[in-house]
Amino acid sequence: MTHRASSRATSSLPSLTALTQQLVTDPAHSHTTLSELITSLAAHGESGKGMEELENLVRELRDRNFEGRAEALRRYVDLDGTPPAQRLKDVAAQLVEQADEPQALNQARIAAVFTAHPTFALADDVYALLGRKAADPQTVIPQLPTHRRPGPPTLPEELGLALQAITRGRDALDVLNREILLAGHKRWPEATLTPAPVLLASWVGFDTDGRNDIGWWDTIRIRLELKCAQLERLADQLEACGVTDSALGQRVLTALEASRQQHAACPRSSAGSQVDPEAIAGFARQLIALEKTALLDARELAPLFTQTRQALSEERKLQLDTARAGFMAHGLGLSHMHTRLNAAQIYNVARTRLGLTDDPTLPSQRRVLLSRIDEAMTDLKPVPVDFGGLLVEPSAAARLMMTMAQILKHIDAGSPIRFLIAETESGYTLLATLWLARLFGIQDHQIDISPLFETESALENGETILEEAFRSRHWRDYLRANGKLSLQFGYSDSGRYVGQLAAGTLVERLRLRALALLREHGMEDVSLLMFDTHGESIGRGAHPFSLRERLGYFSPPHTRSALRKAGIPCRIESAFQGGDGYTLFGNEALAQATIATLAEFACDFSSDEDDISKTMALESKVLPASEDPLYERPDFAVDFFSTIALKMGDLIDDPGYTALLSAFGPALIDKTGSRPSARQSDTATVTRITHPGQIRAIPNNAILQQLGWWANVVHGMGEAAQRHPESFAQLRANSQRFRQQMDFARQALAHSDLDVLRSTVQHLDPGTWLDRAANCENEEQRAHYLAIAQGLEDLKFWQHLPAMFRSIQRDHIALRSAWPEAPRMAAEEKLLHAVRFALMERIWRLSTRIPYFGPRGTITREAIATLVLCLDIPRALSLLEDLFPITAPSIVDLDFGEPGGAAMAQGFVREHEEIFRPLQRAFDLLREVGIAVMHANHSFG
Repeated sequence: MTHRASSRATSSLPSLTALTQQLVTDPAHSHTTLSELITSLAAHGESGKGMEELENLVRELRDRNFEGRAEALRRYVDLDGTPPAQRLKDVAAQLVEQADEPQALNQARIAAVFTAHPTFALADDVYALLGRKAADPQTVIPQLPTHRRPGPPTLPEELGLALQAITRGRDALDVLNREILLAGHKRWPEATLTPAPVLLASWVGFDTDGRNDIGWWDTIRIRLELKCAQLERLADQLEACGVTDSALGQRVLTALEASRQQHAACPRSSAGSQVDPEAIAGFARQLIALEKTALLDARELAPLFTQTRQALSEERKLQLDTARAGFMAHGLGLSHMHTRLNAAQIYNVARTRLGLTDDPTLPSQRRVLLSRIDEAMTDLKPVPVDFGGLLVEPSAAARLMMTMAQILKHIDAGSPIRFLIAETESGYTLLATLWLARLFGIQDHQIDISPLFETESALENGETILEEAFRSRHWRDYLRANGKLSLQFGYSDSGRYVGQLAAGTLVERLRLRALALLREHGMEDVSLLMFDTHGESIGRGAHPFSLRERLGYFSPPHTRSALRKAGIPCRIESAFQGGDGYTLFGNEALAQATIATLAEFACDFSSDEDDISKTMALESKVLPASEDPLYERPDFAVDFFSTIALKMGDLIDDPGYTALLSAFGPALIDKTGSRPSARQSDTATVTRITHPGQIRAIPNNAILQQLGWWANVVHGMGEAAQRHPESFAQLRANSQRFRQQMDFARQALAHSDLDVLRSTVQHLDPGTWLDRAANCENEEQRAHYLAIAQGLEDLKFWQHLPAMFRSIQRDHIALRSAWPEAPRMAAEEKLLHAVRFALMERIWRLSTRIPYFGPRGTITREAIATLVLCLDIPRALSLLEDLFPITAPSIVDLDFGEPGGAAMAQGFVREHEEIFRPLQRAFDLLREVGIAVMHANHSFG
């Protein structure tokens, strides 16, 4: 790692070097050292150039971590090894060698799915810089004032970033397909090849679970945007081939122009206003009038491709075949389309349209529901869908399904749409979804119904959920017509409720049971599609060290072996979520390396003795997967991971854990996505949660990351390891699968520290501030400490936090006893946390200087001070700027009808300069510390 100017940043704070080093060399006294460091930093921040020097220090530490993150990203996709272009050539040869016949190359083996999860934590130019640094280690990193985004991204901005990433992915796929075509034509000279081993998909703008800001017209407009992008791409490729004037080239240009007109006619959502029905009617007429001109199925162009290539040179034929492969694999869209909805919305539409009022969560009532929904499908008569019906339909599930029907009818009839169902808890959910699709005329082959298994209940009862659906003749007929059983596995909610390690084992077990169900029902001809919806962080299921290991963690050798033995075709899909995920496609080198890794894994997935398993075994000097001792000790595995799940469940229900998450909550991090938050109140009331489930998974993980304690990864491990200390040690040394699981713990422990967590608990304890007041000789300062103590007393965090901390501490002591060599947080990362605590103290002390003002409803001085204690500085400052305007309104040249002169026209300049601006400056730096901590962890949330 390059430390360009470390001495420059720390030279102004000479005591920091010694104190920071002591954090590493003297862990027994690290808590005292950390407290001294916080005190030293807080005092320094009050000095003349103290804040400026702290800012320089934070930027220096941030940039070091940024460089480390770039290095980790480079390793993650193996850019230090064989060049990506050569890797693509090598894996293309493998794919051709594995194929029994040319048509086998047309089958997708793996897919990358781009989502808009809120991980857009960095400015766009910083993400680009991260990608450049990863691709070229010689890239110089400028010391920017901030790495933060100027504001949360909008949905159009997220879509734009997704399209950039998808485009780079498609470019890399073209390189892969070109090499497959070259190798394939050598093996089968006369065959027509249309390779599609890797696919891309997106749900950006199509995920309406928990969102009411995306209208169905927005979904259609975004889908048209994907269609235009695909046709533009093909038109450019045809121009490069010199065939723009051909029948194919002219047909594509005509379709592109018609698609652009359709897109331009589609209404856009406007905040606070309803869409104009006349605009919808006009759009509907335009869409329908131009649908044939704009193309309805990519396969319509197949004869024109064949006709056009006949007159071309061999090189131009290769170019055209490459373009055709990418186009046919993705249909009339730059990527495939995923939609997502919550199961509760499916129940709502079945209740209103079929009168099914029973509760599907109750087993006794669910049997009736399963029978009645089966009857409804037997007697079903599809109803026609039009845009007028869409406009007045009140049900969210019906609107989404009708929208899909219109897309399949008027935009792209040849590309199936994935329908993801969040919080699937019963087979009734799947059958009701199938009934709804058929009701609106969607053919079975056009919709991939995919339950999401993510909650603890869904993962533990997933086999029952699937079995309930399999008992229905309609579901079995659907699977045979569709050709695949699509399943989605989530790692965010599951990880935070049962612990990330326990969640992974539950998913692994459910995958094997799904495989068994297909065999039990004689459906070996139906393929199994497994979509892993994870993030880029350990808290959301991503292996921390390499993309290859990440894919292997979700589909371990044991599972791959079972699939191969069953002879059931399989496709796996992996999520790339938001800004962090798109970084893996951040430039040509990264995109090619990522696509190469996906293709390599798909190759190894089908091999009898896959390279991934052998490589992992060699690197870790453990037994190969076929002899992995973890699977030979099922009693240990069940007990170990069940203990983690139970302990994590206890922590989730601990009111102290709720207090920990809600004390500062999202105030520690910037808003990182377009999903609307609850409207910010114009009062000074603090919003408190009563259970961790009230915070979404990504902010939950981000808060834990910023608090310096990865509870959802490491909690419970101590007790679990203590129950079987010898087996725990042996399996860490000898089991490939267990070592892979422990990699999550290694990464978490390297960025978790009890002293940092203890400091949070102590800062929220009124006693800490009463002690300071008692030992303070300055009367004014004593009053400030007493005011902070009283504010914290009223917030009552102290009631449950100490007991929760002791619970975590006990478990961690047990873990360190069983695993003494486990990693620890680096001193420089602890220094960042110390800076944050020092800034927090400065912010709190500044708040005690806010002038008194008369109450305005719920807005009182005490209420604003409470906002500051919870670090809700943006809202506090917004209220203060209204209460204490910096300038008075201008009354020059205004005639008020009588003489005057009693008033002194002045604003509250002093308050702004001495209190409000320093508050903002300290808070901005506190958020920059958060960015630096995030860089150290290599991901957000």
